[in-house]
Amino acid sequence: GKNCSLLQEMDIIQKQDENCYCYVQNRTIHLQYLWSTLQIKVSSREKFRFEPISEKNNCQNSETVFEFAACAVQILWKPETCTETFLSIKQYGEDVCFKIQPFKIEPYIVRVKREMLDGKLLFLFVAGIFLFHFANSLSRSAKFFYLSGIILGVLALLVFVLLTLKRFIARRSTFWILMSGSWMVSLYFIYCFKENIQWLWSEHKNYLLGYFLAVGITSFAICYQHGPLTTELSMNLLTWMLQVTAFVLIYFGVTIPQVAYAVIAVSLCSKGLCYPLGAACHIARKMKHHFKSRKLVFKYLTEEEYREQGESETVRALEELRSFCRSPDFPSWVAVSKLQAPHRFAAFVLGSPHVSPAETKVHDEQYGIGSSFLEEQLFETRAQPEQGEPTNSIHEEDEENANEMHTQVPFPYATELL
Repeated sequence: GKNCSLLQEMDIIQKQDENCYCYVQNRTIHLQYLWSTLQIKVSSREKFRFEPISEKNNCQNSETVFEFAACAVQILWKPETCTETFLSIKQYGEDVCFKIQPFKIEPYIVRVKREMLDGKLLFLFVAGIFLFHFANSLSRSAKFFYLSGIILGVLALLVFVLLTLKRFIARRSTFWILMSGSWMVSLYFIYCFKENIQWLWSEHKNYLLGYFLAVGITSFAICYQHGPLTTELSMNLLTWMLQVTAFVLIYFGVTIPQVAYAVIAVSLCSKGLCYPLGAACHIARKMKHHFKSRKLVFKYLTEEEYREQGESETVRALEELRSFCRSPDFPSWVAVSKLQAPHRFAAFVLGSPHVSPAETKVHDEQYGIGSSFLEEQLFETRAQPEQGEPTNSIHEEDEENANEMHTQVPFPYATELL
């Protein structure tokens, strides 16, 4: 970095020779830069080569196999020349250095601009939050199963092929070793694709679309052949994988790692506290319902409901009376001594109706359809309005006669006085 030019915010540098540039991160944490990125744009009228410079140029110093593989592929991976390129740098990330190699003596411009709200970071963060909280329901959805199968086949083809051929691998240890290697290679290819997506789309658009279409259709066909997940174990595994993916999205969706760790911890605590909070809410509702003053609500019965309720309550009360009379605590001899028809009472206790057929016939004749009681009620209601008119006329005539007598009586006494 000693021979490289240091970039600052709002810089506009114009040069025409080969040079390297570095941006040194500010280590002071400010929450307003939570979703902030630094955009570096290099443009020229002639083609140039953009080459990132890493501090770990020596692959022998790599601590893990993944770092060694990433270093080797990065040395072999040389992007094509271009006339314009963009570089997005996360706030509070690692220091970034790159080299510009122009092929002709033509000036190129390096612009540095800060974007306070990066839509990509915000989208990753919100997607991670929603994916974590809805992972359980999404793992049981058939549409999400097919969609995730297509995405997995396109972005991690080796992992998808290995999962498809799992039944042909006898030993589990071999399968998990191959799965670990496939995930490492797939993640690295995703990283390389993300870094060079603009170059790939501009130079090899047809091949990229063909790959997406062919692999997507093949992945959907394989997922449709196997069908959605049915066992609880497979659904739980998919749920856990989605939650881990959500944590990765949350981590890469913010520029401050401490904030990402805090959000992940809060999400885990909220997921673990859902059961105690649910139980507490249920107990609170029960207590509120118990201590709440109950208001009496009166419901008026219709004539049909009143008749049905009367019949059912009568039958129930008669059954309770029979069961009480059959119990050993019932004073049977005292009751029999006071009854006028003990044989009828005994028949009722044994299950006979409490009303005899003769009584039922008499009741129907008196109160049933066509009975004398019903006819009297009908004729009385009809006769009352008909008799109302003559009575009124009689009263009116009596009042008129009284008035006439009252006016005629004083006249004889008046003549006598005269």
